[in-house]
Amino acid sequence: MKKIPDAELELMMVIWDSEQPVSRMDIETKMENHRDVVPSTILSLLSRLEKRGFLRKEKQGNVNYYYALVEKAEYLQEEGQRVLDKMFGSSLTNFVTALYDGKGLNEKEIAELRAFIDEQAGTGQK
Repeated sequence: MKKIPDAELELMMVIWDSEQPVSRMDIETKMENHRDVVPSTILSLLSRLEKRGFLRKEKQGNVNYYYALVEKAEYLQEEGQRVLDKMFGSSLTNFVTALYDGKGLNEKEIAELRAFIDEQAGTGQK
């Protein structure tokens, strides 16, 4: 799966987090909270995402609705693995150290990590 550029990823996050299908106007409304958006720019980004196979467009009346063809969890898993491999030599320890070096972990974060590690150890996964 190809990496989604940041501007397109912002749109995908809106689509993934919305009830599908979603229109350009729905996307604009949700993005206005973050920054000014230009409808033509959104349409260009949606078109690129459609060409890359991340979205499907369906016309209903005068409105185009967009459906995600790639699941959010699937994309995030692949992108997370790509970052882990490229930036941290596939070392989860190096990744966590980079995130928390000097900051320290609070009790809740430690408990969450411990639960995750225990769950992974119990399933026989690495």
